[in-house]
Amino acid sequence: MQSASIIGNRDTDGPEPLVTSNPSTGEVLATVRALDAAGARAAVEAASAAFPSYSRTTFQERQRLLARWLSIMVDERLALAELVARENGKPVSEALLVDVFPACDALAYLARHTHRLLRFEPVRPRQVLFAHWKAGYRFDPLGVVAVIAPWNYPVAIPVIEVAAALAAGNTVVFKPASATVLTGLALADMARRAGFPPGVFNAVALPGRATDALVDDPRVAKVLFTGSVEVGRRVAQRCAARLAPCQLELGGKDAAVVAADAHLERTARGLVWGAFMNSGQTCASIERVYVEEKVFEPLLARVVELTRGLKVGDPLAADTDLGPMTTAEQREEVHRQVAGAIAGGARALTGGTLPEGVGLYYPPTVLVDVHDEMDVMREETFGPVLPLVPVADLDEGVRRANASRFGLTASVWTRSRATALRLQRELEAGVVTVNDHVVAFGEVTGSWGGLRDSGIGRSHGRYGLLELCNIKYVTLDDGTDQAMPWYYPYDEDFGRFIRAGIPALYGVGRQKIAALVDLVRTRRFRWRARLGSIVANADRLFP
Repeated sequence: MQSASIIGNRDTDGPEPLVTSNPSTGEVLATVRALDAAGARAAVEAASAAFPSYSRTTFQERQRLLARWLSIMVDERLALAELVARENGKPVSEALLVDVFPACDALAYLARHTHRLLRFEPVRPRQVLFAHWKAGYRFDPLGVVAVIAPWNYPVAIPVIEVAAALAAGNTVVFKPASATVLTGLALADMARRAGFPPGVFNAVALPGRATDALVDDPRVAKVLFTGSVEVGRRVAQRCAARLAPCQLELGGKDAAVVAADAHLERTARGLVWGAFMNSGQTCASIERVYVEEKVFEPLLARVVELTRGLKVGDPLAADTDLGPMTTAEQREEVHRQVAGAIAGGARALTGGTLPEGVGLYYPPTVLVDVHDEMDVMREETFGPVLPLVPVADLDEGVRRANASRFGLTASVWTRSRATALRLQRELEAGVVTVNDHVVAFGEVTGSWGGLRDSGIGRSHGRYGLLELCNIKYVTLDDGTDQAMPWYYPYDEDFGRFIRAGIPALYGVGRQKIAALVDLVRTRRFRWRARLGSIVANADRLFP
């Protein structure tokens, strides 16, 4: 079991004891010797030193390294999923489904397609005076990228972000969450064994207070943070102080809007899974459901029936549906919201009580009679809680779904294509799915990110990859002309040239023709313009 930070491909211990434990049993899994601020800076130094060489590697070289990392992950998938179960608490099969599976898919996608996604993109200049250029876009790496990952998806989230950064030619310093530090270090060890050169991928066990040294380091070109709004805002402020870009994924309060024509069984099963998977500890969990009144009671009855059939227990058992929550603090927050809602008049049709005994368990809880001012309907719950609300019509459902400071994902449940297309447009979120929820995270070509307090920027797919690049517009002029038309001196002839040039390019009808005649009469045009290039691109003069 990897229990040391990795800097420059070497195991590195620090002065800080960091204990990680099993949320199901409370047993200590390991004590990691975490680094301090000096250790964080040493990791950045290693990544910075490795960047010049790694940034010059070919796409094919990077893709081979990603493919080897994938091969190791496939071979060790069960051991990795069992580690997630012990350290994070999600059942082993679910760890394979929602953690290891998306990570493998991201590695496979980048290992096969990076060269196509980031190759030079030629662009034909539209300005006729620049028509002779060879122009386009390069997608160059930024430098050192810091990836600060959460504990709820300790494999999928960091692998997707780290792999994209490495595919783009950046070097990485990765800080796994303290609660799942062993899983994060295991990922870095796999990458080391895959052959990534020293310093290209560094993993640092850091207590929270030492993370500032990583965020503040001027050698870090961009920070990728996934976590709470409160901490994300502080990361953004620290990055802004040194004008460094950051990408933030800060969670959500996802709404599902259910139309009267929705398939009852599919919808009930989808809502239950979308709310309780990973014990609700998902930024895109269903945390609010607005159901048209016509189908509210039958849908609610089926949701309650399915929820009562879920098995909560040991995440290592094959038939467990929900394991424990990962941290005691999060379980306390979930129960605070549920208890507050019940005190305010809500009813818990399942769950709603804090279990006694060993383990950070919380029962899947279905709430009704909630109102939108309750914390359980306003603040991110991040636990196994599903509130359902009847609405008069879809207009009310959409309005209440959008009335949130979050906007990560949302879902529509309907059999009508017209309704689906309408709500895809009207729901305010970074991702909208129809007749499913959460699963878009597992599609490598789909972008991921949200609006408002859900964060800044996008990950996944090409748009996520471009977030990790310097999108560089480049032009090439063969340089054979003695001077271009816009060079000095500004004289009377140049004045006639530029006065005629604007209507010649952008005027219409007789105005354009007269201006073109005036233009060709100037010395500046006759002596400095590339006549052959202009004639060859006459379509731009007369679009």
